[in-house]
Amino acid sequence: MKIVALNESIEKTFWNHVNQDPLHYYFFIVDWQQRRDHTEILLAMEADKVEGMALLYADYIVQLRGDRNAVESLVKHVNLDQIELQAPMDCEDIILRKYRPLSPRSKRELVLMRLSKGGETLQFTEMPMRLGVEDAERVVRIMAEADREWWGELTSETQRKALETGFWLGVKEEGKLVSVGGTRFFDLVSNISTVATDEQYRNRGYATSIVSGLVQEIFKHSPTAIIHVMRDNGPAVKAYLKVGFEPYKHYLLMRAERIRT
Repeated sequence: MKIVALNESIEKTFWNHVNQDPLHYYFFIVDWQQRRDHTEILLAMEADKVEGMALLYADYIVQLRGDRNAVESLVKHVNLDQIELQAPMDCEDIILRKYRPLSPRSKRELVLMRLSKGGETLQFTEMPMRLGVEDAERVVRIMAEADREWWGELTSETQRKALETGFWLGVKEEGKLVSVGGTRFFDLVSNISTVATDEQYRNRGYATSIVSGLVQEIFKHSPTAIIHVMRDNGPAVKAYLKVGFEPYKHYLLMRAERIRT
């Protein structure tokens, strides 16, 4: 199996492959289109056929696609000491030969859920409002408290940029921002990147309202909405199912460090 870095000479092959399942390859497509300076994509090839792909973004994010043989070949070309990895569930043993989780909670199962326009069931207990850069500090605090393992290193400056470039909604109670969510719009499919609620204000339907509001806006731009959720996050899964999302793919998600021998 040959590993080839994506370049102009094989870009047509890349697009032919990812367009067969754009939800599965969402970040490959978006990062190659929007953030190419920070993106490297490797193709695992047998003759002229693509058997798998690796996305390496910002020297930290790694996503793997393909069968076990392709993933095993691609992992050999990942030379980063610390990574945030997404890979097929049946390839966990391959990954663990080279990388180990940073903590017990750093290895999770991630579910990609999808919703097509016309299949939504929007539900609002509160009407969410559009957020701006002035809300960055409070958004960061809500996200960090919701999941410190994954969002604890987020900064207000990073979040200001996200608020400037994306579409974010929030629910306020007595003037206090208590639930937030964000997305960015793309023609084919838009990903809801974040949904988080202050622990003291959960079980009031706020997350469902946020997701409903984001879906409503997404369908003005895209025919399909997607969202990624940890499988063990029951309340979040329940909220997304209420709005009409259905499970589509399952991945291994892991923050890990390279094993030194």
